[in-house]
Amino acid sequence: MTFPNTQATVYNDKVIRQFAIMTVVWGVVGMLVGVIIAAQLAWPQLNFGIPYITWSRLRPLHTNAVIFAFGGCALFATCYYVVQRTCQVRLFSDKLAAFTFWGWQLVIVLAAISFPLGITRGKEYAELEWPITILIAIIWVVFAIVFFGTVGTRKVKHIYVANWFYGAFIIAVALLHIVNGMSMPVGPFKSYSVYAGVQDAMVQWWYGHNAVGFFLTAAFLGMMYYFVPKQAGRPVYSYRLSIVHFWSLIFVYMWAGPHHLHYTALPDWTQDVGMIFSLILLAPSWGGMINGIMTLSGAWNKLRDDPILRFLIVALSFYGMSTFEGPMMSIKTVNALSHYTDWGIGHVHSGALGWVGMITIGSLYYLIPRLFGRKAMFSVKAIELHFWIATIGVVIYIAAMWIAGVMQGLMWRSINPDGTLTYTFVESVKASYPFYVLRLIGGLLYLVGMVVMLWNTIKTATAGRAAPVSIPAPAIAAHA
Repeated sequence: MTFPNTQATVYNDKVIRQFAIMTVVWGVVGMLVGVIIAAQLAWPQLNFGIPYITWSRLRPLHTNAVIFAFGGCALFATCYYVVQRTCQVRLFSDKLAAFTFWGWQLVIVLAAISFPLGITRGKEYAELEWPITILIAIIWVVFAIVFFGTVGTRKVKHIYVANWFYGAFIIAVALLHIVNGMSMPVGPFKSYSVYAGVQDAMVQWWYGHNAVGFFLTAAFLGMMYYFVPKQAGRPVYSYRLSIVHFWSLIFVYMWAGPHHLHYTALPDWTQDVGMIFSLILLAPSWGGMINGIMTLSGAWNKLRDDPILRFLIVALSFYGMSTFEGPMMSIKTVNALSHYTDWGIGHVHSGALGWVGMITIGSLYYLIPRLFGRKAMFSVKAIELHFWIATIGVVIYIAAMWIAGVMQGLMWRSINPDGTLTYTFVESVKASYPFYVLRLIGGLLYLVGMVVMLWNTIKTATAGRAAPVSIPAPAIAAHA
């Protein structure tokens, strides 16, 4: 007598649990490093003269930990969860999925070792040296095989829009990473870019801005299009708008990178192309934001009692604000004031903490109890506390950086009647000091919220019991 293979009838949630737990862990680690370097900017003596913990060594560790460790693990977790549920099949390969988890954790650990040692390519968001860069490419190809293999073996005809965003993110990040990562090794821990001068800068910011566009936007929009309707208990406001949002965003985003290089050696026409496409980008971005928020039509009352939904909707509000601010900052006359100031830091963190952080946190609060066989997180009051701490922290952080940035820009441009500078650079640094302390307070609040989440996650995981989730019959709606 033979028995059917029951493993093929349930979802592979083990790898999702692993990525979900590590998302929270790396979130705490990455934001802790952020708080340390924010403190060092206010009080430089806090590096104690130790080279391994100076601001220049820890800053890339912070950005990579928050973007690729916290954000990356969240995207792997939610992508694997969403693609299985919307395609009604088990992941294409359990072994390959497991490889992506352990491989990605290895990359994070190697980054945590190499950056404090000063091993870096010096390229924004692409600092990791060539052996680790190659490892990332291999993991990403395996990730693509798992994702597209799952979509290709789906039991339902329709491909839900969230999978469009996840798929575009996987393809675009592979292209960006490989092209920008092209380098000539001169040793096991050192390489030089194959591009030179302004061409290297152009390729770097084609990568850098589209890392924001596809890693930190498109993929998290895939998260939004699944978890907002699920938590709200409502269908997406306009499915047609979601498709228009996808195609317009995918086409426009790729051309916006040159706005990082205004007033540089890059040809003026290239700078103008970046500015124009950045302004066009406002339309699809706000279309997606409105689509997400309007999903609550007829269910606005749920915001009163549901802190998870509040995380998701406030995240969309920050997405709308950041995608208005970015195009405005890409206008050359505005950029002349904002460039190289802390206004840019405020803009980045309104997107990173407000949009990416909160949509991730809300999605994980939905996901984690279901992964561990519980109806809800261990403490709903802790979610409520986390929401208010995080929101207040973000507002303090970005308001401080906005004010400091505009002040810096105005001080640097101020001239006396005889044409000399009114202020020295040191005077602008001194004037920024109170705002650096405020930034530290805002970041510290956000970190405290993440620690609360870690406690709540551990209590939920230990109190619950993971149980296999059966795949429904194909006749059931794909959004189940």
